[in-house]
Amino acid sequence: MTATDMSAHAPARDGQRFVRSVAIEPSPPPSSIVGPIAWMREHLFTGPVNIILTLLIVALGLYVLPGLIRFMFIDAVWSGADREACIITPERPVVGACWAFVRDRAAYFTYGAYPMPQRWRVDVFFTLLAVGVVWLLWLRAPRRDIGAIYAFVVLPIVSYLLLVGAPALGLPYVETTLWGGILVTIVCSAVGIVVSLPLGILLALGRRSTMPAAKLISVIFIEFVRGVPLITVLFMASVMLPLFVPYYLQPDKLLRALIGIALFASAYMAEVVRAGLQAMPKGQYEGAMALGLPYVQMMRLIILPQALKVTIPNIVNTYIGLFKDTTLVVIVGIFDFLKAIEAARIDPRWAAPTVSATGYAYAAVFYFTCCYLMSRYARTVEARLAKADKR
Repeated sequence: MTATDMSAHAPARDGQRFVRSVAIEPSPPPSSIVGPIAWMREHLFTGPVNIILTLLIVALGLYVLPGLIRFMFIDAVWSGADREACIITPERPVVGACWAFVRDRAAYFTYGAYPMPQRWRVDVFFTLLAVGVVWLLWLRAPRRDIGAIYAFVVLPIVSYLLLVGAPALGLPYVETTLWGGILVTIVCSAVGIVVSLPLGILLALGRRSTMPAAKLISVIFIEFVRGVPLITVLFMASVMLPLFVPYYLQPDKLLRALIGIALFASAYMAEVVRAGLQAMPKGQYEGAMALGLPYVQMMRLIILPQALKVTIPNIVNTYIGLFKDTTLVVIVGIFDFLKAIEAARIDPRWAAPTVSATGYAYAAVFYFTCCYLMSRYARTVEARLAKADKR
């Protein structure tokens, strides 16, 4: 205790007492309770098994990260016009990632063989899609009801006119066989994500329906689609579907793949939604029926909002899996992002030892970034809903 504190607590002369008028500042909590040391003790070193796993992960990181950092950044080649920039020479015995290759082929990775004078249409599509995504996902965005109409009605129509073409509007027709790269990946993912949730909800409600016909159709569809791999569904959509319709009615190859992806994802989404519906307490249904709500209003206003909130992690997990599974469209001749890298890496002009690894590293960064953003947004929504439930 300082002299000031001692004088403050000591009795005053002439029988008077002194009372402190200012509170003493609280002492900081010990480092064993808060701070990085406390966090590590609580999460990384809580027991023998956790300690061993932590040490193994640290050792693995120390073994892998230095080489990865050297390859990706320190020894990387950032500029160049051809393979000469990325080959091993006596003056440069170690060559890392050939980012000059990625810079030279960035447009090809993004647009594929889309005509160069018309690529501004793809840029407009990306911009409109970004606006729709932000408008829907930003919880404080103004007039999100109009945003939903924009995302689910206006955006698909405008995107089709932009990408496919509308000669009456001065937009030349562009065949989907010329589409490629990130454009195809984004289109396949967006269509699958947008279509799978509402169709999955209908299938889940149909499976739980008391009407035998609706239940039978939903069960057969869900079990059949979930019982085969995605590549089989894509083959059926691309090869077998044209056998059942006349030639002049056969859908475009990309459209067939989009239909296959949407149907495949909707079957898995139906099971996710059904799990959420089964998690609802029976009292929720009884309370809605006691209020006299019809079936449609009961589902729309009471049951489905709660069921979807419960299954947010599973819904996002399905979306992430769907986004990565779009790479399988290359099997049926669709020129997606991964196929663009495959085609670019065998170009003789860029025949260098590290070109293939660099292309795949670029694809890994792209897919990881997109999937991480989806996962991060889902965790944010979960935290926000959990906070709202505590109030």
